[in-house]
Amino acid sequence: MSDGGPGTDGLGPIPDGDGTAYANAHPAPVDVAIPGEPAGSARVPDAGREGKGVIHVVHLYPREMSIYGDLGNTRTIAARIRRHGYVPVVHQHHPGAPFPEEAHLLLGGGGQDSGQVRVEDDLERLGDRLRAMASDGVPMLMICGMYQLFGNAFITVDGKRLPGLGILDVTTQGNAKRMIGPVVLDTDFGPVVGYENHSGSTTLGAGQAAFGRVRSGMGNNGTDGTEGARSGNVIGSYLHGPILPANPALADALIGLAAERATGRPFEPVPQDDAYADEARTRQVRRLVRR
Repeated sequence: MSDGGPGTDGLGPIPDGDGTAYANAHPAPVDVAIPGEPAGSARVPDAGREGKGVIHVVHLYPREMSIYGDLGNTRTIAARIRRHGYVPVVHQHHPGAPFPEEAHLLLGGGGQDSGQVRVEDDLERLGDRLRAMASDGVPMLMICGMYQLFGNAFITVDGKRLPGLGILDVTTQGNAKRMIGPVVLDTDFGPVVGYENHSGSTTLGAGQAAFGRVRSGMGNNGTDGTEGARSGNVIGSYLHGPILPANPALADALIGLAAERATGRPFEPVPQDDAYADEARTRQVRRLVRR
């Protein structure tokens, strides 16, 4: 099906004349306010104001699937893009809306089962495009519920199987017991800290790399020592916090990949003062990890 375009709602052509009646019956979704993010972030800058380059960031389903503070990841990405001398254009993608024409970095957050149901049809509609983007190397960070939806399937407690996108080779089984608490991981980006709150127990497929190894916490399932999954430039994780403010090396790795896609040049970072983030992360590691 079409990803939308002029005169559509992303699902097909507007059926009546000037579209007034249809628009009144199907109002466009209103973007979610991102604390600290300037108004007009979705506007493309005028010529001469692009800095080192324009990076288009897409946050998938911010209303339905970012209820655990994960909008902070979008705020962190946008702020650090600016600090590195680039210009972020922050798009919010809502169910049924046209997908942005340009997308250099995708973000998604956690939500309740009801939120997953509300976005399921739209994800199916966009599935081929998202899979193609993942295969092409577009960096993506999917947290908790969106991590599960980027996997093969989510199986509810009562046995209902909800298909996922299959971008990550993981399968999640719903449980009555939740896994909640602070987490410390070893990852390719160094120590990563965050907070997990999930009832899904996720299993990696054969050959699927984890995002990190658990040093403290439950991780994917509380038994195999893995947390999240990583395939190419796509990362799935259960870590809230949100994850990126306390782990700037991970944020900059995503930005670097996006900057190269946006400009066709190597990433040109600017040194950052991450003393507060480093102190917060170090304290969590020291508190939770026994030597």
